Amino acid sequence: MAKLQKREVSPLSSTTDTPTETPRDDVRDPEIARVCAALGSAVVDSLVKPNDDMWIRVTADAWRSTGDTLKSLGYTYFGFISAIDWLPSPYGRGEDDPTAPPVERSSVIKQGYAGGDTRFQVIARLVQPFTTLGINIKVDVDDSLMAIDSWSQVFAGANWHERETHEMFGISFNGHPDLRNMYLPKDFEGYPLRKDFPLLARMVKPWPGIVDVEPLPGDDSEEEGDAS
Repeated sequence: MAKLQKREVSPLSSTTDTPTETPRDDVRDPEIARVCAALGSAVVDSLVKPNDDMWIRVTADAWRSTGDTLKSLGYTYFGFISAIDWLPSPYGRGEDDPTAPPVERSSVIKQGYAGGDTRFQVIARLVQPFTTLGINIKVDVDDSLMAIDSWSQVFAGANWHERETHEMFGISFNGHPDLRNMYLPKDFEGYPLRKDFPLLARMVKPWPGIVDVEPLPGDDSEEEGDAS
Protein backbone atom coordinates (compact mmCIF):
# COMPACT_ATOMS: atom_id res chain seq x y z
CA MET A 1 0.00 0.00 0.00
CA ALA A 2 1.43 3.33 -1.04
CA LYS A 3 2.31 5.69 1.76
CA LEU A 4 0.48 9.01 1.62
CA GLN A 5 2.73 12.05 1.57
CA LYS A 6 1.95 15.03 3.76
CA ARG A 7 1.53 18.26 1.78
CA GLU A 8 2.38 21.70 3.11
CA VAL A 9 -0.63 24.03 2.88
CA SER A 10 0.06 27.73 2.63
CA PRO A 11 -2.29 30.04 4.57
CA LEU A 12 -4.64 32.20 2.53
CA SER A 13 -3.43 35.34 4.31
CA SER A 14 -1.09 36.43 7.02
CA THR A 15 -0.81 39.49 9.22
CA THR A 16 2.95 39.42 8.71
CA ASP A 17 2.80 39.63 4.88
CA THR A 18 4.42 42.69 3.31
CA PRO A 19 1.73 45.02 1.88
CA THR A 20 1.44 44.95 -1.91
CA GLU A 21 2.96 48.02 -3.49
CA THR A 22 0.73 50.38 -5.44
CA PRO A 23 1.00 49.54 -9.17
CA ARG A 24 3.10 51.99 -11.12
CA ASP A 25 2.36 53.44 -14.55
CA ASP A 26 5.65 54.41 -16.18
CA VAL A 27 3.85 56.52 -18.78
CA ARG A 28 1.06 58.26 -16.86
CA ASP A 29 2.84 58.83 -13.55
CA PRO A 30 5.48 61.18 -15.05
CA GLU A 31 2.84 62.73 -17.31
CA ILE A 32 0.50 63.66 -14.47
CA ALA A 33 3.51 65.13 -12.66
CA ARG A 34 4.27 67.24 -15.74
CA VAL A 35 0.67 68.44 -15.95
CA CYS A 36 0.47 69.26 -12.24
CA ALA A 37 3.75 71.17 -12.39
CA ALA A 38 2.47 73.27 -15.30
CA LEU A 39 -0.84 74.01 -13.57
CA GLY A 40 0.70 74.67 -10.16
CA SER A 41 -1.70 75.78 -7.42
CA ALA A 42 -4.69 75.34 -9.76
CA VAL A 43 -4.63 71.60 -9.06
CA VAL A 44 -6.77 70.51 -6.11
CA ASP A 45 -6.29 66.78 -6.55
CA SER A 46 -5.12 64.25 -9.12
CA LEU A 47 -5.26 60.53 -9.70
CA VAL A 48 -3.68 57.98 -12.02
CA LYS A 49 -5.41 54.67 -12.59
CA PRO A 50 -2.43 52.55 -13.72
CA ASN A 51 -2.50 51.53 -17.37
CA ASP A 52 -5.91 53.15 -17.74
CA ASP A 53 -6.42 56.90 -17.36
CA MET A 54 -5.68 60.18 -15.54
CA TRP A 55 -7.84 62.62 -13.61
CA ILE A 56 -7.20 66.10 -12.22
CA ARG A 57 -9.48 68.44 -10.30
CA VAL A 58 -8.77 72.15 -10.57
CA THR A 59 -10.06 75.30 -8.89
CA ALA A 60 -12.99 77.10 -10.48
CA ASP A 61 -11.08 80.33 -11.04
CA ALA A 62 -8.45 78.40 -13.02
CA TRP A 63 -10.86 76.46 -15.22
CA ARG A 64 -10.35 78.58 -18.35
CA SER A 65 -6.56 78.81 -17.95
CA THR A 66 -6.42 75.05 -17.38
CA GLY A 67 -7.80 74.51 -20.87
CA ASP A 68 -5.18 76.85 -22.34
CA THR A 69 -2.34 75.18 -20.43
CA LEU A 70 -3.33 71.65 -21.35
CA LYS A 71 -3.64 72.66 -24.99
CA SER A 72 -0.09 74.03 -24.88
CA LEU A 73 1.07 70.71 -23.36
CA GLY A 74 -0.15 68.81 -26.41
CA TYR A 75 -3.73 67.97 -25.37
CA THR A 76 -5.17 69.45 -28.53
CA TYR A 77 -7.96 66.94 -29.20
CA PHE A 78 -11.15 68.03 -27.46
CA GLY A 79 -13.37 65.12 -26.45
CA PHE A 80 -16.29 66.57 -24.51
CA ILE A 81 -17.54 68.82 -21.75
CA SER A 82 -20.46 67.79 -19.59
CA ALA A 83 -21.55 67.81 -15.96
CA ILE A 84 -22.17 65.32 -13.18
CA ASP A 85 -24.84 65.59 -10.51
CA TRP A 86 -23.50 63.48 -7.65
CA LEU A 87 -26.73 63.63 -5.65
CA PRO A 88 -28.15 60.11 -5.24
CA SER A 89 -31.51 60.11 -6.96
CA PRO A 90 -34.39 60.39 -4.48
CA TYR A 91 -36.45 58.40 -6.98
CA GLY A 92 -34.07 55.44 -7.21
CA ARG A 93 -32.72 53.97 -10.40
CA GLY A 94 -34.56 54.09 -13.69
CA GLU A 95 -34.74 50.30 -13.80
CA ASP A 96 -36.34 50.01 -10.34
CA ASP A 97 -39.85 48.60 -10.30
CA PRO A 98 -42.23 51.43 -9.26
CA THR A 99 -44.73 48.86 -7.96
CA ALA A 100 -42.23 47.46 -5.43
CA PRO A 101 -42.24 48.68 -1.80
CA PRO A 102 -40.14 51.85 -1.32
CA VAL A 103 -36.67 51.44 0.11
CA GLU A 104 -34.57 53.77 2.24
CA ARG A 105 -32.11 55.61 -0.02
CA SER A 106 -28.75 57.09 0.90
CA SER A 107 -28.30 60.84 0.45
CA VAL A 108 -24.51 60.74 0.83
CA ILE A 109 -22.72 62.50 -2.05
CA LYS A 110 -19.54 60.80 -3.31
CA GLN A 111 -17.69 62.63 -6.06
CA GLY A 112 -15.59 59.80 -7.52
CA TYR A 113 -12.02 60.03 -8.81
CA ALA A 114 -10.05 63.12 -7.67
CA GLY A 115 -12.79 63.93 -5.16
CA GLY A 116 -14.93 67.03 -4.89
CA ASP A 117 -16.66 69.46 -2.54
CA THR A 118 -19.91 70.21 -4.37
CA ARG A 119 -22.95 68.41 -5.69
CA PHE A 120 -22.32 69.48 -9.28
CA GLN A 121 -19.07 69.17 -11.18
CA VAL A 122 -18.16 69.98 -14.76
CA ILE A 123 -15.90 67.43 -16.43
CA ALA A 124 -13.96 67.65 -19.68
CA ARG A 125 -11.91 65.15 -21.66
CA LEU A 126 -8.78 66.00 -23.66
CA VAL A 127 -6.43 63.73 -25.59
CA GLN A 128 -2.94 63.97 -27.06
CA PRO A 129 -3.35 62.99 -30.73
CA PHE A 130 -1.30 60.02 -31.95
CA THR A 131 -0.68 58.82 -28.38
CA THR A 132 -2.57 56.74 -25.84
CA LEU A 133 -2.72 59.65 -23.38
CA GLY A 134 -5.96 61.29 -22.38
CA ILE A 135 -6.90 63.24 -19.29
CA ASN A 136 -10.17 63.96 -17.47
CA ILE A 137 -10.45 67.44 -15.95
CA LYS A 138 -12.98 68.12 -13.19
CA VAL A 139 -14.04 71.32 -11.47
CA ASP A 140 -16.44 71.93 -8.58
CA VAL A 141 -19.39 74.16 -9.41
CA ASP A 142 -20.49 76.47 -6.61
CA ASP A 143 -24.14 75.72 -5.77
CA SER A 144 -24.85 79.42 -5.21
CA LEU A 145 -23.36 80.49 -8.56
CA MET A 146 -23.95 77.50 -10.85
CA ALA A 147 -21.50 78.99 -13.38
CA ILE A 148 -17.91 78.63 -14.54
CA ASP A 149 -15.92 80.15 -17.40
CA SER A 150 -16.43 78.94 -20.96
CA TRP A 151 -13.94 76.89 -22.94
CA SER A 152 -15.56 77.88 -26.23
CA GLN A 153 -12.69 80.27 -27.03
CA VAL A 154 -10.11 77.58 -26.27
CA PHE A 155 -11.72 74.65 -28.11
CA ALA A 156 -14.35 75.46 -30.71
CA GLY A 157 -16.01 72.09 -30.12
CA ALA A 158 -16.84 73.10 -26.55
CA ASN A 159 -19.52 75.47 -27.83
CA TRP A 160 -22.45 73.06 -28.19
CA HIS A 161 -21.28 70.82 -25.34
CA GLU A 162 -21.62 73.80 -23.00
CA ARG A 163 -25.01 74.65 -24.47
CA GLU A 164 -26.19 71.11 -23.78
CA THR A 165 -24.77 71.17 -20.23
CA HIS A 166 -26.49 74.50 -19.55
CA GLU A 167 -29.78 73.17 -20.89
CA MET A 168 -29.73 69.85 -19.06
CA PHE A 169 -28.05 70.78 -15.76
CA GLY A 170 -28.64 74.54 -15.41
CA ILE A 171 -24.92 75.40 -15.31
CA SER A 172 -23.94 78.63 -17.06
CA PHE A 173 -20.65 79.25 -18.87
CA ASN A 174 -19.31 82.78 -18.54
CA GLY A 175 -18.21 84.16 -21.90
CA HIS A 176 -20.15 81.68 -24.02
CA PRO A 177 -21.54 83.48 -27.08
CA ASP A 178 -24.95 81.77 -27.19
CA LEU A 179 -26.44 79.46 -24.54
CA ARG A 180 -29.80 78.93 -26.25
CA ASN A 181 -31.53 75.56 -25.79
CA MET A 182 -30.90 72.95 -28.45
CA TYR A 183 -33.51 70.34 -27.50
CA LEU A 184 -36.12 71.75 -25.14
CA PRO A 185 -38.62 74.59 -25.62
CA LYS A 186 -37.22 77.89 -24.33
CA ASP A 187 -39.95 78.10 -21.69
CA PHE A 188 -39.30 74.55 -20.40
CA GLU A 189 -39.03 74.45 -16.60
CA GLY A 190 -36.41 72.33 -14.88
CA TYR A 191 -33.23 70.53 -15.85
CA PRO A 192 -33.80 66.92 -16.97
CA LEU A 193 -30.36 65.53 -16.07
CA ARG A 194 -30.44 66.67 -12.47
CA LYS A 195 -31.01 63.74 -10.14
CA ASP A 196 -33.96 65.43 -8.44
CA PHE A 197 -35.81 66.01 -11.72
CA PRO A 198 -38.76 63.58 -11.66
CA LEU A 199 -39.05 61.27 -14.66
CA LEU A 200 -42.79 60.77 -14.40
CA ALA A 201 -42.88 58.08 -17.07
CA ARG A 202 -40.69 55.88 -14.86
CA MET A 203 -43.00 56.39 -11.89
CA VAL A 204 -46.06 55.03 -13.62
CA LYS A 205 -44.49 52.39 -15.88
CA PRO A 206 -41.56 50.03 -15.21
CA TRP A 207 -38.38 50.49 -17.16
CA PRO A 208 -38.65 48.29 -20.31
CA GLY A 209 -35.56 46.37 -19.30
CA ILE A 210 -37.34 44.69 -16.39
CA VAL A 211 -40.47 43.50 -18.19
CA ASP A 212 -40.94 40.73 -20.69
CA VAL A 213 -40.42 41.89 -24.24
CA GLU A 214 -42.97 40.70 -26.77
CA PRO A 215 -41.56 39.18 -29.96
CA LEU A 216 -41.62 41.33 -33.06
CA PRO A 217 -44.20 40.49 -35.76
CA GLY A 218 -42.92 37.65 -37.87
CA ASP A 219 -40.45 36.50 -35.21
CA ASP A 220 -40.78 32.70 -35.05
CA SER A 221 -38.03 32.19 -32.47
CA GLU A 222 -40.46 31.86 -29.54
CA GLU A 223 -42.72 29.41 -31.38
CA GLU A 224 -39.72 27.38 -32.46
CA GLY A 225 -38.49 27.31 -28.86
CA ASP A 226 -41.89 26.08 -27.66
CA ALA A 227 -41.98 23.40 -30.31
CA SER A 228 -38.61 22.06 -29.28
